Amino acid sequence: MVEVSEEQKRDFEAAAFRRLLEHLRSRTDVQNIDLMNLAGFCRNCLSNWYRDAAEAEGIDLSKEQSREIVYGMPYHEWQAKYQLEASAAKEAAFEVNRPKDH
Repeated sequence: MVEVSEEQKRDFEAAAFRRLLEHLRSRTDVQNIDLMNLAGFCRNCLSNWYRDAAEAEGIDLSKEQSREIVYGMPYHEWQAKYQLEASAAKEAAFEVNRPKDH
């Protein structure tokens, strides 16, 4: 395995995260409930993890601030533009698959 420094590892992880955010921002057709049902996480989870990391470093971000970082716009704006009504089948699957912390 290639040796990388902790700084390089952090930089690579940050670049991968930024690319993931760009990808999710471009795929507005993919709903959060679809992500949750297939992968067990969604954009809101990412924003919560981001906020947790900031708080671990003593930076107080609100839920709204961390969601805007992940969504690339205010969450209410994203919802109005892109969020669709979930089908009963998707809602039922979510209830079965919902992580404990969601």
